[in-house]
Amino acid sequence: MTIAGPTPVNFEQQRSELEAVLSSAPFVRAPKLAHLLSYLCERLFAGESSQIKEYSIGVEVFQRGAAFDQDSDSIVRVEANRLRKRLADYYATEGAGHRLQISIPLGQYVPEFVSGGRNSGAPAAAHELPPPAGSHKGGWWIGFGKRPIVLIASIGIVLLALGVGWKLLHQHQQPSAVANPPAQPALPPEMTFGPPAGEEVRILCGSTHAMVDHAGKLWSADTGFTGGTAISSQVLHIARTQNAAFYRTSRQGAFRYDIPLQPGIYELRLHFAELTYGPESTGTGGEGNRLMTVRANGQVLLSQFDVAADAGAAADVKVFPDISPAPDGSLHLEFASDRSTPAMVSAIEILPGIRGSMRPVRILARQTPYYSNDSHWWSPDAYFDGGQLATYPRPVKGTDDPEMFDTERWGNFTYAIPVSPGKYVVTLYFAARHGDWPPVPEGAPAGTPHVFNVFCNGKVLLQNFDLAREAGDSDVVVRRVSGLSPNAQGKLHLSFVPVQGYASITGIEVLPQ
Repeated sequence: MTIAGPTPVNFEQQRSELEAVLSSAPFVRAPKLAHLLSYLCERLFAGESSQIKEYSIGVEVFQRGAAFDQDSDSIVRVEANRLRKRLADYYATEGAGHRLQISIPLGQYVPEFVSGGRNSGAPAAAHELPPPAGSHKGGWWIGFGKRPIVLIASIGIVLLALGVGWKLLHQHQQPSAVANPPAQPALPPEMTFGPPAGEEVRILCGSTHAMVDHAGKLWSADTGFTGGTAISSQVLHIARTQNAAFYRTSRQGAFRYDIPLQPGIYELRLHFAELTYGPESTGTGGEGNRLMTVRANGQVLLSQFDVAADAGAAADVKVFPDISPAPDGSLHLEFASDRSTPAMVSAIEILPGIRGSMRPVRILARQTPYYSNDSHWWSPDAYFDGGQLATYPRPVKGTDDPEMFDTERWGNFTYAIPVSPGKYVVTLYFAARHGDWPPVPEGAPAGTPHVFNVFCNGKVLLQNFDLAREAGDSDVVVRRVSGLSPNAQGKLHLSFVPVQGYASITGIEVLPQ
């Protein structure tokens, strides 16, 4: 008597399962996770599972470059966790009946093909190599018994169609944080996965110790300077920043910074805050008291620059893309006064740049950074003035990434987002609560209305915008506006003005057009 053994799983079955997963709606809507899963499985199929490492994934999938530092950049771990969750959700719903299932065990990145499904049989071989040439006969029929050849051929045709369809979708599907969003501009490859990778320099001018900001980025104590004096201030409130301590120190006088950099394109961000001259010290105002010129490698970046006129008493950021080190391998920054008062700078930030354009700006109204399902990195709330943060426990509908919409800024508030000269596309992300907004302020009736106007540098973007009505049966609303230019101060000044109840916003995305 012959006893039947476990049903073997061959290469075709594994690939068929991969293609079925990739062509499913949950993965079509998350092309970056589909790309990651495809990469991991193709490496396994090619017999290269030993080469599936965090570094190789970061470089080959997320385009982080040879300088990828997996200790400071967690994108691979974050996206692998998202992939595990999406696979678990898929096999708990649409793929629940699959005899073969894909999993990514915790602590590793090599995928496993395991038995599963409500009607599955014996365990499947997890890492069976592709069968030798000519061995398909027999193995292909195992598990099908005496089913008609027509049925087998039909299944093959369906799987082939799914594979072709997935490839087309994989090539043309645009990344998105929400279901069925309006089209967004095409991005260069370096904008596709998280922020551009490479060398980053952050200096707290005038500070004697390092600090970590709300985004988890390390800023060093003052270094690389010649001349000037370290100045500190006791001012407590500094608008438009969650990191007020970063602006309480500065270097002032006539001074320079010589900062070694690897060859490449960088984006320079200079941070200022006028904490010396203002109504309390002058009796009138701060404008006109401090004027300065800033040069980079001898080229003028700012002339007759007045921080108080540019931003008042708020934190101020000036953005300069397309910056490169001088032939000697350093970036040379010079700060000179245009009158008797000293020049100053609060912090210097040098980031990997994108040739010909500014880096994307993505802000979520929350205290911590966030990687969205489309592999984009969102910074914590920044550049705001006014309003309050709120967090909601109930997940929203109408998105594959409900966690992204857990928080919002509400009230009457503004954002002054620093950009370089050019045209920009601004995308606004909202979440409607359909009467579940908490009674704010305390004692107000439930179901607080959210009807408001949104302006950019005085131009109306949304008028009498009724968030709950616009959301309809969904919870998520996305509005995209193109052709926006910064004001004379280099800002996209977004104003959220209540008409009835309060204005609110979950996320703001700014992309060069």
